[in-house]
Amino acid sequence: MFNAIVIDKTEQGNAAACRQLDPSQLPAGNVSVKIDYSTLNYKDGLAITNRSPIVRSFPMVPGIDFAGRVETSEDPRYAPGDLVILNGWGVGETHWGGLAQRARVSGDWLVPAPTGIDARQAMSIGTAGYTAMLSVLAVARHGVQPDDGEILVTGANGGVGSIAIMLLAQRGYRVVASTGRLSDADRLKQLGASEVIDRETLSQPGKPLGKERWAAAIDSVGSHTLANICASTRYRGVVTACGLAQGMDFPGNVAPFILRGITLVGIDSVRAPREVRLEAWAALAQAGIAAQLADNTTEIGLGEAIDAAAALLDGKVKGRLLVDVNR
Repeated sequence: MFNAIVIDKTEQGNAAACRQLDPSQLPAGNVSVKIDYSTLNYKDGLAITNRSPIVRSFPMVPGIDFAGRVETSEDPRYAPGDLVILNGWGVGETHWGGLAQRARVSGDWLVPAPTGIDARQAMSIGTAGYTAMLSVLAVARHGVQPDDGEILVTGANGGVGSIAIMLLAQRGYRVVASTGRLSDADRLKQLGASEVIDRETLSQPGKPLGKERWAAAIDSVGSHTLANICASTRYRGVVTACGLAQGMDFPGNVAPFILRGITLVGIDSVRAPREVRLEAWAALAQAGIAAQLADNTTEIGLGEAIDAAAALLDGKVKGRLLVDVNR
């Protein structure tokens, strides 16, 4: 038997509880993994609290990522004992996910942990860090250099935002962090932000074009915030969209695209091809941010994740939530 958080559909609505399951109940897959660590992400919070219809089938084990050791494998790329990482692919939504001590998944969904990263470090980075690196790589691929100007990061206190600040600062960019918690400005500056601004300056309906400021931006908020970022991005700048904390709408216009030639890049962390994932995780290993993340990460046990989900959605959590599924 193994422990897992299970979401069931009841007459009163979805309900999450920590339960014991038999390995025979695991869904289909050609690789079985003994999970060491998972994380609690925004999407997990929505699933556990039922604040959004994230879960597509029941019962469901939430958790959009995990790291652990292969137990059995029918995939020739993996052998028992291999340390593997999973991000996305619908786990925690349509396929049982990482907030459990065991998982059975497709080998196509896994990547080997890069040299120098253990299971705990992998999940300290987690899907948030992996998504942040996808965005940073997109900015670099667009040709934006540190001397080109300021890089805006929204949702700066969240997992994606806080790690994006670290990665960009490490590469020499001048980072401006946008947050709704200005009381955390000193912490964000310790992560690498040069300036911290109130998210309210970006979150209201704005003009079709604003004053050019950002050479690039990494946005995890969406809605009016994303529209205003595009309106104030410099000529031929780039904006990455990787989240929707404010909303999934985009109340913008074409002016920044046809008058300033900016580029809006969608960041898909769920179904990204294997070669993209390997590139991102290799870059994360090379960045060596695991030690820096220690001060930005709170570790909880599996049984604490349900209560923590509501706190996460209510903006009461700073940085990353690492889940030790074995305690």
